[in-house]
Amino acid sequence: MKGLRNYLNKIKPNFEKGGKLEKFHSLFDSVETLLFVPNKVTYSGSHIRDAIDMKRTMIMVVLAMVPALLFGMWNVGYHHFLSIGTYADKSFGEVFFFGFLKVLPIILVSYGTGLTIEIIFAQIKHHDVPEGFFVTGMLIPLILPVNIPLWMVALATAFAVIIGVEAFGGTGMNIFNPALLARAFLFFAYPSEMSGDKVWVAGLPEGTGVVDGFSGATPLAHLAQNEASKLADFSDMFFGFIPGSIGETSVLAILIGAFILVFTGIGSWKIMLSGVLGALAMGLTFQLVGIMNPSIENAYMHIPAYYHLVMGGFAFGIVFMATDPVSASQTEKGKWIYGFLIGIIAVLIRVVNPAYPEGVMLAILLGNAWASLIDHYVIEANIKKRLKRVKVKSTI
Repeated sequence: MKGLRNYLNKIKPNFEKGGKLEKFHSLFDSVETLLFVPNKVTYSGSHIRDAIDMKRTMIMVVLAMVPALLFGMWNVGYHHFLSIGTYADKSFGEVFFFGFLKVLPIILVSYGTGLTIEIIFAQIKHHDVPEGFFVTGMLIPLILPVNIPLWMVALATAFAVIIGVEAFGGTGMNIFNPALLARAFLFFAYPSEMSGDKVWVAGLPEGTGVVDGFSGATPLAHLAQNEASKLADFSDMFFGFIPGSIGETSVLAILIGAFILVFTGIGSWKIMLSGVLGALAMGLTFQLVGIMNPSIENAYMHIPAYYHLVMGGFAFGIVFMATDPVSASQTEKGKWIYGFLIGIIAVLIRVVNPAYPEGVMLAILLGNAWASLIDHYVIEANIKKRLKRVKVKSTI
């Protein structure tokens, strides 16, 4: 690393003001600060500084997503070979390598498109490349189906960065989670590529060599079609042996990421826990309705409430997206309310809207829209509470 540091110091003057490569200052700065801790320090004023800077905080979130990413790569290969009936003939390495080759281009397109746009904006505005896209660039591939065309990934990523971030003033100013905006854009612009039974398994749309009886439907799709008998076992949904978005199927891998986020103090456990409690409360309510009315045909009302925690993108959304420190509630009480509402709305949308079996994306976007309002009323309530104490003391 010392040699690399010396080399960067040698070429650095070329990228500074007056250097022959001044126009690429933002690109050089992003590479340098990604590799080494910046040598910038604060000389005056009262500031709070942590042991790690923002880039390393973002990289820690990316590392927390690695278990979900690795399992997602294996799961892509697993379901592909399962669909054509050759899984038993393949080794673990062959299955994983197939998924790796399918997922890697999506990641490269996401990062390539997003960072290029971010560097252009940074160059125009004469500031450093923001750190936020390190996380967004990984989130976007993990919440997409493996069969998504790469040009759609590029288009959605550009939409997320330009409309979701830069239009609001840049990283830290955005109201909505950019990765969710990318998914929402694709869902409404190209619904046939984001929903249905065939988009979740690599090669299934072409149908070449697919064995009879293999549908590729997700658990949410089975329930939306009132096919509860075809629902996968709870253990399969927990470990992730089901079709779905690349990084959303394994709750176990996501829990490893949640532990990393909570242990390092980066992710809010209050939002995660309250989101789970909200989903369980709403799921239990519908379950009770189903028990009291067995004739109801809605399959969602005849499953245990805790099934909602292992189906679709709920676990991934509540761990990695609802806890986004920019778009989530900031106050401690607000985090409880914010997470609880997301859990309730996610299950509510799943159960009562047959045209939209996955409600997590919309629930988190609604939560983002309400986050500031929730914080406002929490702060107002705290102010009133303190004013009452002052009045009581003044009257004594």
